Amino acid sequence: MIRSSLLIAFLCFSVLVNAQTKVGTIDTDYILAQMPEMQEVNEGLKAYDQQLQQDFQGNVQKYDTLVKTYQANAASLADDARQQSESEIIELENQIKQFRQRAQVMMQMRRNELTDPLYEKIDAAMRAVIQEEGFTQILHAGGNSLAFSAQDYDITEKVMTKMGIEIPAPAEEE
Repeated sequence: MIRSSLLIAFLCFSVLVNAQTKVGTIDTDYILAQMPEMQEVNEGLKAYDQQLQQDFQGNVQKYDTLVKTYQANAASLADDARQQSESEIIELENQIKQFRQRAQVMMQMRRNELTDPLYEKIDAAMRAVIQEEGFTQILHAGGNSLAFSAQDYDITEKVMTKMGIEIPAPAEEE
């Protein structure tokens, strides 16, 4: 009897909890790609990449010049001068290697810096839709993190509409 009462109480509680939960999905990466500001972000990233490339090429040219000078004068250099030239070449070579490794991190940091304000806009619009429609949970639909979600609960286009972003027409299948 007690077991049956607990089972009924648990089932009633489960139904009540499910009735109060409204879960939706959003694809922020898709929204970000549709934002007109992304063109400006991409141009900023391209300019930053070109600046990094120029810095890199400057170091490579300096390295090439040092190596050629060393090769041309190696036989006539005193031991101290030769060792100093070799040290400079090795140091510059290490700097070039480190720069290559840091460049990717620097590009990602720059991308985050430029896209953070856009994600804040998306977040504000998403919060408005959540408030208006009474969602209790929103899951990210981008990537491979979500196995299935009914289209009725996807708030991506609602957020885009709230932000004033034009929703592209679906591609026609052949």
